[in-house]
Amino acid sequence: MANAVEAVVVFAMRLGAHTIWTAIAFGVALAPACVSAEESFDTEHIFGFMIGTDVGNPGEREFQTQTTGRFGKGGTYRALQQEVEIEVVPLPNFRIEVGGTATLHDITGVPDIDDRRQFNFQGASLDLRYRLLDRERAPFGLTVAAELHGDRIDETSGAKGRMYGTDFTLAFDRELVPNFVIGALNLIYQPEWARFEVAGVSEKSSTIGAAFGGMVRVRPNFLLGGEMRYFRQYEGIGLGELSGQALFVGPTAYFQLSERSRLTLSWSMQAWGRSAGSGGNLDLVNFERHQARLVFGVNF
Repeated sequence: MANAVEAVVVFAMRLGAHTIWTAIAFGVALAPACVSAEESFDTEHIFGFMIGTDVGNPGEREFQTQTTGRFGKGGTYRALQQEVEIEVVPLPNFRIEVGGTATLHDITGVPDIDDRRQFNFQGASLDLRYRLLDRERAPFGLTVAAELHGDRIDETSGAKGRMYGTDFTLAFDRELVPNFVIGALNLIYQPEWARFEVAGVSEKSSTIGAAFGGMVRVRPNFLLGGEMRYFRQYEGIGLGELSGQALFVGPTAYFQLSERSRLTLSWSMQAWGRSAGSGGNLDLVNFERHQARLVFGVNF
């Protein structure tokens, strides 16, 4: 199993922006027109690293797999997360998601991170979302989301320990051109606490960020756009001393494969960054050079 996942990581690492855009264009050419062009946007799953304000209809249930790759921190750095999730909508405007994550790390020669090559069960998560405003009845959509996670493997270093955190997101979206162009804004706060098993050291950190995304309906069943995300990481959960900052940009594509299934592809590159005390143009201490995500979901 580990060898198969490692092969996926190596393959993903070799993908460049040109290859990704070629794959997207090929998909557009072959994809069937299975969704009416008059349908309005459903923003629940169309973004890769961001979230929209839609949460689904009461009674809906979905199975989703989310694969996230993070590459490049100096030396050799490859980290792959595979998350399996179940989503339910028990009440109007309220969605619950539970998930479990496995991780693969391949790290050699990265400053301040031990070399390791391992595949482990990382942890579990609970994602709660409540839509406060429906953009069809208000000037814009507004949803508040909180994802709680508990892990036994640090997602960056792969070190064993106990890690807890919550990702708070305030999501806004609005159709800029009805049924054709939609824009979204996310405001993010992520406090994290970790205690590492070997060293017995405890660490606290927090990240704030803002992300903007836009999607265009190229075909009835295909959306194409991009996401731009800016993050600032601090020591302590109360936004203490600044550790570093980074700006990520990249394309996102969404395919409605059938009435019940969907696929989202997203890739981001660190366009600019700076770690504390450094004069460089990238922050590879707190963030990665490249991030990629593939999400597949099906209603049942």
